[in-house]
Amino acid sequence: MADLNVALKKYFGFNTFKGEQESIIQNVLDGKDTFVIMPTGGGKSMCYQLPALMLEGTAIIISPLIALMKNQVDSIRGVSEHDSIAHFLNSSLNKADQLQVKDDLRAGKTKILYIAPETLTKKETIDFFKELTISLVAVDEAHCISEWGHDFRPEYRRIKEMIKGIGEDIPVMALTATATPKVQGDIQKNLNMSDATVYKASFNRSNLFYEVRPKVDVLKQIILFAKDRVGKSGIIYCLSRKKVEELAETLQVNGIKALPYHAGFDAKTRAFNQDAFLNEDTDVIVATIAFGMGIDKPDVRFVIHHDMPKSLEGYYQETGRAGRDDGEGHCLAFYDYKDIEKLEKFMAGKPVAEQEVGRQLLEEVVAYAETAMSRRKFLLHYFGEEFDEEEGAGAKMDDNAVNPRPREEGGDKVKLVLDCVKELRETSKAKYIIKLLLGISDSEVKSFKHDKNVCFGKGKDRDPAFWMAVVRQVIVSKLLRKEIESYGVLKLTDKGRAFLENPGSFTIILDHDYLSRAEDDSVILNQKAQGGAADDKLFKLLKDITKSISKSQNVPPFAVFQETSLQEMASSYPITMEELTNIQGVGMGKAKKFGADIINAIADYVEENNIERPQDFVVKSVINKSGTKVYIIQNIDRKRPLEDIAKAKTMTMDEVLTEIENIVDSGTRVNLDYYLNAIMDEDKQDEIFEYFQDDAETGTIEEAMEELADEDYSEDEIRLMRIKFMSETAN
Repeated sequence: MADLNVALKKYFGFNTFKGEQESIIQNVLDGKDTFVIMPTGGGKSMCYQLPALMLEGTAIIISPLIALMKNQVDSIRGVSEHDSIAHFLNSSLNKADQLQVKDDLRAGKTKILYIAPETLTKKETIDFFKELTISLVAVDEAHCISEWGHDFRPEYRRIKEMIKGIGEDIPVMALTATATPKVQGDIQKNLNMSDATVYKASFNRSNLFYEVRPKVDVLKQIILFAKDRVGKSGIIYCLSRKKVEELAETLQVNGIKALPYHAGFDAKTRAFNQDAFLNEDTDVIVATIAFGMGIDKPDVRFVIHHDMPKSLEGYYQETGRAGRDDGEGHCLAFYDYKDIEKLEKFMAGKPVAEQEVGRQLLEEVVAYAETAMSRRKFLLHYFGEEFDEEEGAGAKMDDNAVNPRPREEGGDKVKLVLDCVKELRETSKAKYIIKLLLGISDSEVKSFKHDKNVCFGKGKDRDPAFWMAVVRQVIVSKLLRKEIESYGVLKLTDKGRAFLENPGSFTIILDHDYLSRAEDDSVILNQKAQGGAADDKLFKLLKDITKSISKSQNVPPFAVFQETSLQEMASSYPITMEELTNIQGVGMGKAKKFGADIINAIADYVEENNIERPQDFVVKSVINKSGTKVYIIQNIDRKRPLEDIAKAKTMTMDEVLTEIENIVDSGTRVNLDYYLNAIMDEDKQDEIFEYFQDDAETGTIEEAMEELADEDYSEDEIRLMRIKFMSETAN
């Protein structure tokens, strides 16, 4: 072992190994297959880099991302006098570069070669490697092998076949930063590593603070969060490229040094923005999940998820980029179930088995977001690790620990759930169990005659959210387990059977209800110190003024200023026309038409009550300089069909209508009569217009859909007529 310490000092300048690195490296040097499960920041790369430098021949490192390869090669070259010591081989290299790499390999100069799995599958690559002495093959990001992993790649399934094609008895090493017990099994099975020595480090990152907030006024929350951490590095993840660019631009105009990153940018732009982040020329990177794999920046102080990810593995991997130096790391996620529904829609058209896997993974994400128990305990349970939420390292480092939810004694409720699982012979999923407890007699229940079951309706005194909280906590407490292979069927554990025989006490923590606006608002509005609670007194005053204006102008109150705009005014206290136009839904036209009484009233209120105005709370919008906005207005003026506008800007119809709604709500008039007359009868138009004129209370589409449900109107028709109404009456 002494030789290893000498080698560590010689090549990397370190005096001591981290965690189990030493044992892992020795296992590799002994020629044994090795499986390493180690969280991000645990030092996985060292586990194959050092033996690769010490062994005779070349180590092949299979890696999924080109950016990751470049980063790692640069790192290895930094500890050597010769660049030839490490290379990568992938599609980004031109012919001359590829020839140089192969020459260095033949000459025995290269100790570490990074390669993409797609390149490895080529016959000429295999034939070339047969000529070389291969010291080991390391499969990085090995979770890509499993369809249950968060980044499944079909090419990874062929790796074992490729290794056999290169030569027999080559030691294989698999490494991953995230792997559930199911994924771990898949990796070992697929790589034929059942005899491998397994090293599993703790997944507990005790310095990370986990928080989930309802997705309300998310732009404001993110801006306030980032402004409170000026000069600190952070990553914000979004699911779409469009949102990445929009959010980065919004942060920039609000004084935050931010840059976008996604796979749609050219290589030069990606490299520039990545380097700007690494070199601290920018504080924040707004990115898709294409950013981050292999990015070794130790002082990332926060990771924000604008949208919830597709799996908890993905979430863990992405949050793991915070606080790798063991310093502060804040992991904030914004949750709205609508985002989950969007992700479910994206799965449509995929094979049924893949959809089932995707849905299960999303269910775990929902469970994490909505749970009120220790988020750390929940996460670690997902990865097959126990955690003491009272005394464990980082026990108080999450929002649920800081602001605990109500608790109640629920031993009888736990027994009821376990009884139901047993009665159904351990063949049902959580949602079906809950359906029976609630006494819901649908066609599925009737077909199995489960409406006659002894547990049917036994839990109808509580709501579905309560029973889901019970089930989740019972699973984490290991009274039940979820059978992954059977797509989430619940099975009793030995511990669960013992509880049934001898029921005891069990504390139930009531989950968050993010569908309730009451809770959502309290979360946001109670954060005065962090940027602005709505002033209820001022809000009521502004509502009265709005009603007065609406009567004098003979238009509904929502056509003057919508409630969301009034809420924002009651938070940011605008006292000039310019400040008023920074309010969402208020353009210059609307401000001039209706705004004088509003800003005068706010100015008097601020003076009378000695209010210090939180100017940072005003989010500067980039919509006014939006090329899309100008394009839409110009093409409506040219009487171009909306479908053609959508196609030209690669937008959906929903996105075009949303953009037009923003334009009109901000005070700009548009005339859609040419389009409406082409798609709707005049009678239809008149009926919907009259509804908004005479009957609508809030003016929302949801209210209109409900009130006009008896009529044969589509949502798009109602949205279009609302645009016409608002344009003609309010602008």
